[in-house]
Formats: sequence, C-alpha cells, structure tokens
Amino acid sequence: MDHKTLVKERDLLRFTTAGSVDDGKSTLIGRMLFDTKQIFQDQMDQLEVSSRLRGEENVNLALLTDGLRAEREQGITIDVAYRYFSTAHRKFIIADTPGHEQYTRNMVTGASTADLAIVLIDARNGVLTQSKRHGIIASLLGIPHVVVCVNKMDLVDYSRERFDEIVADYREFAQKLSVHDIEFIPVSALKGDNVVNRSENMPWFEGAPLLQFLENVTIAADRNLVDFRFPVQHVVRPHQDFRGFAGQIVSGTIKIGEEVVALPSMQRSRIKNINFYKAELEEAAEGQSVILTLEDEIDISRGDMIVRRHNIPEVEHEFEATLCWMDERRELKTDTNYILQQTTNRSHALVDEVLYQLDVNTLHRRTEAETLRLNEIGRVKVTTAKPVFFDPYERNRNTGGFILIDPDDFRTVGAGMIRYSSRSTIEELKREERAKRLQTPKSTDLTWDPGLVGPQDRIRRQGHAPLCVWLTGLSGAGKSTIAKEVEKRLFDEGYQITRLDGDNVRHGLNADLGFNREDRRENIRRVGHIARLFHDFGAIVLCTFISPYREERAYVRALFPAPPAAAGAPGPATPATPAGTRTPAFLEVYTKASLAEAERRDPKGLYKRARAGEIHGFTGIDDPYEEPEAPEIILDTDRLSVDEAVEQLAEAIRRASAL
Repeated sequence: MDHKTLVKERDLLRFTTAGSVDDGKSTLIGRMLFDTKQIFQDQMDQLEVSSRLRGEENVNLALLTDGLRAEREQGITIDVAYRYFSTAHRKFIIADTPGHEQYTRNMVTGASTADLAIVLIDARNGVLTQSKRHGIIASLLGIPHVVVCVNKMDLVDYSRERFDEIVADYREFAQKLSVHDIEFIPVSALKGDNVVNRSENMPWFEGAPLLQFLENVTIAADRNLVDFRFPVQHVVRPHQDFRGFAGQIVSGTIKIGEEVVALPSMQRSRIKNINFYKAELEEAAEGQSVILTLEDEIDISRGDMIVRRHNIPEVEHEFEATLCWMDERRELKTDTNYILQQTTNRSHALVDEVLYQLDVNTLHRRTEAETLRLNEIGRVKVTTAKPVFFDPYERNRNTGGFILIDPDDFRTVGAGMIRYSSRSTIEELKREERAKRLQTPKSTDLTWDPGLVGPQDRIRRQGHAPLCVWLTGLSGAGKSTIAKEVEKRLFDEGYQITRLDGDNVRHGLNADLGFNREDRRENIRRVGHIARLFHDFGAIVLCTFISPYREERAYVRALFPAPPAAAGAPGPATPATPAGTRTPAFLEVYTKASLAEAERRDPKGLYKRARAGEIHGFTGIDDPYEEPEAPEIILDTDRLSVDEAVEQLAEAIRRASAL
C-alpha cells in the first residue's frame, strides 16, 4: 500500500468552529449544509416551523446545529454539536463548539481531535478577547490549521478596508501562537457570501470560498506516519490456533515482517499478518483498525502497546501535563485517586501538584494555584500506578492526550495533554548542574601549563593566526564536503590546517556516546575542548558537526578568545591569543540547506531510515534544528555550487587568519 493510497483512505477532515457569542458559528454551518444540499425535506419543514414559532421571517439555519432545547430557547450553543456531511472531494465532521468562556471544557472536547479550526469574527466588532481566546486554545491543542472567517460582511457594506483591518489585528496577535497555517476569508453566513459559492459582493477577495478551501487544504502532512503506535484494544482468540491483537493504529505505519516490541514487557517479535476485516494487508497505517498477529507467542493484553523496536515512546509513571478541569461538582484534589485513561491503557493516578494556572485569554501563567476549578486550565504533575506509554502531545496528539475519570461514578472530570516526563525534567536539572561544574574544574590544584613555545612563536612560524571554523547545519547540507575541499586547498597553500569530522570523533574519542540530547551535548563539549587545543597549537581547525542546539554552539564559542570588538569580555580558563593579534578566534559557519533539499541528497540514507522510524530523534525529522541567530558566515548550499561555497569559505578563512 503506497503513501497516496494511505492518504486517500483517510480523506476525512475534522474541523471545529469557535467564536464569540452571536458571531454566527451555527448559521455558518447551517448555510454550508443548506447550500451543499445536505438537508432533508423534513428537516427543512421543521426548521420553518421552529423559525415561525420564534417570530423570524426567514428560515434560521442555525437551528440545524443548536440541537438542545436550552440552546434554541436562548439562541446560543452550550454543548458541542457534531454534524457529518460530504462532498465529491472530501468527507467532513464538524464540531460546533460554544463561544462562552464558561464552556471551555466543551470547546476543548470539540477541538481535541480537529485537523482545522474555524474562528469566526463579527466584522462589526473586530478582534475581541474571545476571538483571541479561541485561537489560543486551538494553538494549545495543537490544531495545525486555522481559518479566520470574518463574518457579517454584509453589515459593513462588504468593506475591504474593514476586512484588512481585522486581518492585520489578528495577524499581530497570532505571532505568539504555534499555529503556522492561518487563512482569512470574508464571509456572510446569513447571505451565503464566500461560504460555498464565491461572493459577487466582494470581487476584491481573490481567495477561495470557505468550502473550496476546506475541500483542498492539505492535512496528510500533519499525520504522524513515523512513530508506529498500536494500543491493544482486545486479544482475539477464536480458537487455540489463532491469537491476534485488535486495535486501531493511532500513528505511523507497519508492514509484515517488521520487528516490533510489546510494552511494557519489552518482548520482541515480528509482524506475521495484518488482518483488516476479511482481507490481509501487506501494510497498514494510522487510523486503520486491524488485527495483528506476531511470529512469537508473547503475553500481551488490553492496554499494552505494540511499537517498532527502534522507535519506542516514553514509558513512565510520572509526567507533567496541561490539564483542563471539566467537573462542575467539585474542584481538582491532589489527594484524590483518579482513573487515567490514555489510549486503551487505564491506571489509577494522582495529580501530585498544580504548578500554575494558565490564563487562556493571554496564554500567560497566572500565580501559583493549589487546585483547578471548572473550565480552568493549568500545568500539573501526575503520577500513575501503572506505566504510561506516551509521546509528548506536540509530537503525537493520540498518545500524548488523556482523560481523568472519577472512580465513584465514572464521570470524565479532566482532559490533559502530556508535555514531558518528570524524568526528563530531572535529567534537564542534572545537565544544568553538570554544565555549572564544567565551568570550574573540580580540583583547585589544576594550573594551565603554557609550555616553552608560546602562541606568538607558533604564529610567527606558521605565518597565520589560529582559528576555529565551526560548520553547523542539517545532515546533507554539505558541511563535510565543503570542509574537506577547503582543507585540501588551504593545506596546499601552506596553511597549518586540520579537520574534526562528526563521524570520525565517534569512532574513538566519543564512541561511548549515543544520539540523545544529553549525549549530543557531551559530544559537542568534548569536541569544543579538542578544537581549543588545536587552536592553542596554532592551527586552523575545521569542525563539521550538525550541532543543532544554539546552547551547545554558544558553549563552544565561549571557549575561545573574544574578538577585539568584545575586548574585556570574560575569556576561557586557557591562555588568550597574544596581545596585538587582531583576528577573531572563532567563526560560526551556517551551512544552510532546506530540509527538502537535504533530504533529497540524503548521502548516508539517514533521512530515509528516520522516515521509516528506524532512527529516533533525527535532526529535522523528529528533533529540531535551531538555526544560528548571528553566524559570521552563511553558505546557502541550495543556491551555491560546491566550488562557490568552498571559495567563499576559503577566502573568509584567509582574511580571518591574516596577520
């Protein structure tokens, strides 16, 4: 089964609507259903009767989604109303969520599984606090796409100036959100402008009407097809010769023959068969409900999880989470035993501590809180009786989300998003403490031995100043290729030059280190000190390391003497470059390449393995690369040829090391 087939089978868009009171959410959905001919005649008859009873001249399309009697009487939405419809291009599930602040819990429920959020803004009122609040919740819940519909354009004479003003206001606010795809559409839900059909009243708007946008927005790239996660729902054993594990693949893909691990037992096996209804598949993907059989007899039960051997989620009893409290009867208690449901796994759990409460109107922390009340959201620490298998919510919404259940009556009292494990927090603190220790040697009896040959002697002998040239960038950006050519060219010109390569140092000096964040930091720390020794030897040293984190690169830079412009800044514990030397000691070179181009090159086949889930924490795929903020040199290898990049860097080194 190829990728296109997988995407086609999942061509369902879940979206949620939100906005302030009377912004027209329900009317917008009613208009969409009406204009796409999704309403049966008996529904239309009922709408007409209901509208007449309310004293309205026209049919009130909002009544299609305001299904509760209380909602119809008050003219507002207080619950999440779900509607299904389809067009020739796509299927849709709509969650119409409340606009009132006191119904945050309903909003979280409706938006938790959405691929896209529609935020409505009344053109007359502009961007209100509630408008921002709904964008914040969409960002908090990790919804990747937001469409801002500026509604009731008919009441502002379809003014382009008013639309542009609202767009500018919302864009300014949205800069702090983690939503990267925001679209703006001017509409009139009551009149039908730009809802299903393009508006003749707004010829100045060149974008697509709302439905056309929803039919064509790309959501396949939002799916997590890397991390295979299969929570076991049921063990299928119709007879003694068959034992399968039923459930839904919540992320990733899996093929027959792939090696897997069962959690929490960590027992290994391989996929023998993938059964889908009456068919057998070679491959299955996220969203499909299947029965897996394994080559080996392994003790697996409901609540366990099957994952790839080299791509394992966190398995923890403790973690931190963002929690929305949903119980109107009583507040969160830190001494109460709750039931935590995460995928198919249930465990008793305690909320140990409320770290702080979140202001969902500003996304700022409030003062420390001891509890959470109805509709309040906060950061909490949770401890479970059984291990929980999860990925951080930002990476995987399916395994990073959970609910809390009251064990007395099995009511859902909270919904949470796991941010990271407490163990990660402890390791972070340990790393910070270790970094502090590295700044000052453990022993006070250590002194730097300058030797009988000083830095100035080496500079006179070699005819150039020492220099550390640090090449950073994605795998495949061209760091090593460029560095090797520069080394050869300058060596032939008589420069004392050497090269430290990322793979080479891991063959010996750093062979004991892996590729998690802590080991990567230690790798760069060691290399930085080796580079400083080469610098003291008077050499030009080329360092080619992905070094994805700014913090580690800043640490290495601080090992070298500050440039003349920063004279007086604190220097390293080793001797500085001698007085009179007017050259920088460190050059950060950003070897810049787009992820698409680096992945196309893929010289070592690492991107392909990372996409297949064989490598975890690979920079650019499931681990971030933090671009340099102020590098001395940028080599854009998407644009430059190898020869051009080599010549640029070689010339920069000649100038920087000139006496």
